[in-house]
Parts: sequence; C-alpha cells; structure tokens
Amino acid sequence: MTSIEMSRKIGEKIAEKGGKCYYVGGCVRDEILGRPIKDIDIEVHGVSPEVVREVLGQLGEVNEFGVSFGIFNLRGYDIDIAMPRKEICTGRGHRDFDVYIDEALGEKKAAMRRDFTVNALMKNVVTGEILDFFGGIEDIKRGVIRHVSDESFGEDPLRVLRACQFAARFEFKIHEDTLELCRGIDISTLAAERVYGELLKALGSAKKPSIFFEELRKMDQLSVWFPEVERLAGVPQPPKHHPEGDVWTHTMMVVDKAAELRHLAEKPLMFMFASLCHDFGKPDTTAEINGALHAFDHENAGKPIALRFLERLYCSNELIKYVKNMVQLHMRPNMLASQQAKQKSFNKMFDLSICPEDLLLLAQADHLGRGVCDDYTEIRCILQRKLDVFKKTMEKPYVMGRDLIDAGLVPDRNFSLLLERAHKLRLSGIEKEVALKEVLKYSRELDVSSKKE
Repeated sequence: MTSIEMSRKIGEKIAEKGGKCYYVGGCVRDEILGRPIKDIDIEVHGVSPEVVREVLGQLGEVNEFGVSFGIFNLRGYDIDIAMPRKEICTGRGHRDFDVYIDEALGEKKAAMRRDFTVNALMKNVVTGEILDFFGGIEDIKRGVIRHVSDESFGEDPLRVLRACQFAARFEFKIHEDTLELCRGIDISTLAAERVYGELLKALGSAKKPSIFFEELRKMDQLSVWFPEVERLAGVPQPPKHHPEGDVWTHTMMVVDKAAELRHLAEKPLMFMFASLCHDFGKPDTTAEINGALHAFDHENAGKPIALRFLERLYCSNELIKYVKNMVQLHMRPNMLASQQAKQKSFNKMFDLSICPEDLLLLAQADHLGRGVCDDYTEIRCILQRKLDVFKKTMEKPYVMGRDLIDAGLVPDRNFSLLLERAHKLRLSGIEKEVALKEVLKYSRELDVSSKKE
C-alpha cells in the first residue's frame, strides 16, 4: 500500500469517528504546482488524540512524537499525522514557544498559523475539497510568496529565510508587504543549523539560487548571516573581462550557472558552496594598477574568508576542506587552457585538487557566469582531455616507499624528500623504472650533502 493509499484509509476511518483529515502544507502546494510530492502531512480535526491513536493502531505500528505536540506516524509510511495546535511565543529564540493541542481550533485558525498563503492550503483527504482561506491558489497562479498573518509571522524569524528559499526554488516574487515585514525581523537569534538548512534548500534545489540572496538583499538582511556575500556588491571588475558589472553580479550569475551543472558534480552541494565562495577574496584585493583593475591573488585571499563564512554556519570539516581547495584553484583550469600549458602543469593542478571533475565544472560556471555570450565547448574539451591524460598517468606503476627499501635504502630523515621527488617524476609522466633510477641518484646526492654538513 502506498502512502497516498494509506492516507485515504486513515481519512476514511477518522471520518467514521466524526472527524476530518486534511492534506496540509507543502504536499498541497506541490500538487497544484505539478511537482513531485515527497512528504505527506495530514492534519486531523474534530476528534481527540486518543481517537487518532486508536485509529492508527488499527492500521499499523504507531510512533508518537511528544504528547503535547500531537504528531504521529505509521512505521513504513512517509506520512506525518498531526493534531491542530496553538503556539504561543514566549521569547526571541526559535524554541521559545508553548505548544498545546486544540482539537476544537477549527480549520481556518489552524491554517492561520502557517507562514505563507501557498502553504496554508488544506485538502480533504476523502473528498478532495480544497480549503483556501487566504488566497493561496491565486498566489500560486501569480507566483507570489505572501505571508498569512501580520501578527504571528514574525514569531519565528526563520520565516525570513524561508520566504527567500521558497522564492528561489519556485522562482516566485515575494510580496512587497511581506518584504517590508521581513525587514523589521531580527534573525540574529536563529540557530546556525536552521540558517544552514534553508541555505541548503536554495543551493541544492533552486534553478536560480541567486534569488535567495537577491531577496535577502532587498530585505536588508544579508549582513546578519552572509556578510561575506554582501561585501561583493559594488566591488568593480575590469569591463573587458566582466562586462556584467561588479563581483556581486558575477557571483550571482556563477551560482546560477553552477545550478545548471549541479547534477554533473561529484559533490553537488559542496560544489554549490564553492561557486558561492569562489571570489570572496576580491573585495580585499581589487585595486587599480597603472589604470587597470586587478584582483591579484584573490584566490588565496578568499580562503580564510570562506573559512570564516562556513564556520559560522557550522559546516562540516569535509565541506570546509573542499571549498577552500576549490577557491584556491578555481582560476587555474581556464588560465592554463588559455596559456596552452603543458600536460605537466595540468597534472600538478589536478593533483592538488580534492575533486578535479568538480574543479572543471566550477571553471566552466566561472567562465560562463559573465556578461559574455561565449562558447565554452573548445575549452571544456581541452580540459577534459587533460584530465583524462592525468587519470591515465596516475594509473601507471610508480615509485613507492617499498621500492626504495627493496633497493637497499633505510627510511631516515631524507625519506620524505625522496618520496616527494618520486611524486614529482610521476606527475611528469616519467616511467617507474626511469623514475626509480632518478630517485636513487637523488638519494646519493642527499647522502653526500649530509656528510659534508
């Protein structure tokens, strides 16, 4: 039995008890939008929690999440079943709420506690009737994110970020009244994990993640959690290479291009973070030299700034390591291609890269994220050929520590230098036999040098 079929069965049994079941929230919105429904949320009206517990117990194994919250599910089904509840704000934090079940709350008051009209729709599980108290269907048709209640909207500051990620994912406009309301909400009290969660939805699901940041900028809310992104605005770039304008405009174009390539990435979400952070160093390095704009070494200057940004959001060490590596290397692929560099230079770059495949995708997004109608096909083909050669080179036998020991060397303080030389020879494409002779020769040179000392 599917989750939808089980939902209907639950609805029918609740109806027999005198109650009503409604699909609520995102599943109703997504059905109207023609999007796939991932999670099913049901709200039960007109019966007590005890009745809901009894009905569910007849259908399967019941899990209950907090007696005061009144949330149930059935093992094996992606369905959350909730009772109508009231939430009373008791402070500024996101946990500062008293929550209690109110089975007599009524459908309209229950819908009023939702954040946006597009999420306040209710669809009767049995009859299919849709309750739309606040014009949610019309807002979906017009592509508008609009808050439900002036009074309750600001009780959870996360709704500021939710408005922006919904706008990005659905490519909707945020209503001016909602924008104005969001401008006055303090989002500094939010837990970093919640901010990170909304950012993930924008970067991981939206076709145009730039909308998330553009809308936050309209609200004057970028500086609280994303000051490194806000700093990009107004930083000039050389018009010849960046006719699109400042670093902000370029970065927004790059994250949108990266979203087009996201499905090709080895680490899609990490790749999107790298696209956002890749030019964080430009505000500190951009200067006019001899009448021309330059941002020398911005790739290295951007690493500690990206680190500060990611640590604020409590990102994983793996993500931080990946992004710093990508920021440092993001310019090299296109630069080496334009210089018609030798394979050895490409091999060194790929060897430094945590994920060479993603590095090439970032280079592509960086190149195309400009105000230039450019065909990247030739560059992409060059870089892919270079990567293929690198991979074949790294598959060949190479000099390892045991080879040096078998040749009669004893591990000592110079051993790491010998292995380093062996690795350089490997990247140069030198065959193992030749490389081993070179390393042994270098060993003798080191031995002579150390004796002189």
